[in-house]
Amino acid sequence: MNGQVRADAESLLHTAALVYQGDPEAQRTIEELEQRLREPLRLAIAGMVKAGKSTLLNALLGERIAPTDAGECTRLVTWYRYSATPTITLHLHAGGTRRLPVRRDQGRVVIDLGGVPPADVEFIDIGWPIEVLRSMILIDTPGIASLSEETSARTTRFLLPEETPSSADAVVYLMRHMHASDLKFLEAFRDTAAGVAQTVCAVGVLSRSDEIGSGRIDSILSAAKVARRYERDADLASLVLGVIPVAGLVAEGARTLRESEYAAFRELASLDRADRERLLISADRFTGASTTTSLNSAERRDLLARFGIFGIRLGTALIRGGAASSSELSEAMVAQSGLVTLRHFIGRQFRTRSTTLKVRGVLLGLQKLVRENPRNGDEAIVAGIEQIHARVHGLRELTMLARARSEGLPLSDEDTADAQIVLGAAGTSAAVRLGLADDADAATLRARAEEKLAHWRAVAESPLTERAAVDVCLVVIRSLDEIAADLARAEPRRLLPPAKTESEGDSKSDGDGSGGSVADDALAAAPHIDLSRRPGDGLGHDAAQQREEDEPRLRGEKKKKRFASLTQRHPLR
Repeated sequence: MNGQVRADAESLLHTAALVYQGDPEAQRTIEELEQRLREPLRLAIAGMVKAGKSTLLNALLGERIAPTDAGECTRLVTWYRYSATPTITLHLHAGGTRRLPVRRDQGRVVIDLGGVPPADVEFIDIGWPIEVLRSMILIDTPGIASLSEETSARTTRFLLPEETPSSADAVVYLMRHMHASDLKFLEAFRDTAAGVAQTVCAVGVLSRSDEIGSGRIDSILSAAKVARRYERDADLASLVLGVIPVAGLVAEGARTLRESEYAAFRELASLDRADRERLLISADRFTGASTTTSLNSAERRDLLARFGIFGIRLGTALIRGGAASSSELSEAMVAQSGLVTLRHFIGRQFRTRSTTLKVRGVLLGLQKLVRENPRNGDEAIVAGIEQIHARVHGLRELTMLARARSEGLPLSDEDTADAQIVLGAAGTSAAVRLGLADDADAATLRARAEEKLAHWRAVAESPLTERAAVDVCLVVIRSLDEIAADLARAEPRRLLPPAKTESEGDSKSDGDGSGGSVADDALAAAPHIDLSRRPGDGLGHDAAQQREEDEPRLRGEKKKKRFASLTQRHPLR
């Protein structure tokens, strides 16, 4: 299905190129849309100033690449994409590019604009050989509601352009508290031209969640309760698919943990309980003069800057609980930070829908082109847009989910909840949509699909069902029909498996949410990208993108189960 949708969109773009022959500006727009369709999913990270955006981005990458200080680079939009070798490229408003040297200071990448005023820079493009960037382009944006109007305006122009599709396919929005500015931005992202179809493509992150509990060892548990309350808020619920608490500083520190830091944690864990508790009672006490530990003040200040007081308390507790190596401590701290939950959410909700989200952006771009620059023959473009909209059921699912969250559905509470699950609110695999365990067998899946189809057809055909409710039922029935069809197509392959070579042994079946789970990290390979080009100029993604979206990542299940056991266990139990 994904391959056909992408082929239809490519064919429509070819038609548009023929219609707009001789119009250089229109041709540039069409070329940008073609590149957007071929490259990986674009995921922007946004939020107010000091929300922890760059820290979270480093945690997702697993390296300290994004600058986290208040320097000039944090005031610019920065793209992070896969490259075989590290590169940094400035793209200027006046046109042209400038390559910058790649330098690191104590592990962190140093970005020096080389005397170029930030106002002259359109964006920074950073290429790095990190696995997660094979399937996603991560975009760091300047803080919203900044004291500098120009800094905030850069994010607004990038994510909320007037009457044009947003450059991002989806957004991870960080907030420390639910502020009016947060709601205003999220509403604008939903309602901007990228969201004309009223789809919800954002997830909220309760960032710096360790601060909610004043750095206590149970801070993440307190933050989780706050996140659940935010999810039930009527205003926010209509704008995000969920709210996830994440201690970004802990996650970044854990994913870049050094052996020397593990040794420092071990020493703190070995202290007498009374001495350790006195030392960790506050940040000031921890960094002050002390004869309790051999760690000097500078070492303790560095540890505090890297992990925060909550992270230090958590790390020592995990070592006392059995973390016997730096890798075990890193894994346990990442699990407790909330980062694993966020990565799984991104995989379930965004990466499995990447083709749908990208096609949506392409169609919106073509709609704008035809609306603002009509041409003889553009009827073929309009007809093609309507045909793709009619065929791509994923677009209707996103629209219906947004409607359910913003205004509710004209169904009973029980049917409303079930409809959202079937439409993919909790994930897009067949098992999740049908309300079954991930390891449910094919017979169980088919039986549940038939049961649900019978129920929803009965509701749709009931003379007591209003027309608005029937429309919802038809969308749900279409989703169930596609699940049943996918299960039927998979069954012959299960009964008569084709011969496989060793290199083919790991190939998987279609996975745009109808079967299989998504690993928390990217698994599909992608060709290298020429970073001297603009963000929309990535070449050669077709084969990799086909593999990424048409193959469920089953080899992420073992890691997912291991992290699940860690996140369910409190470090002090």
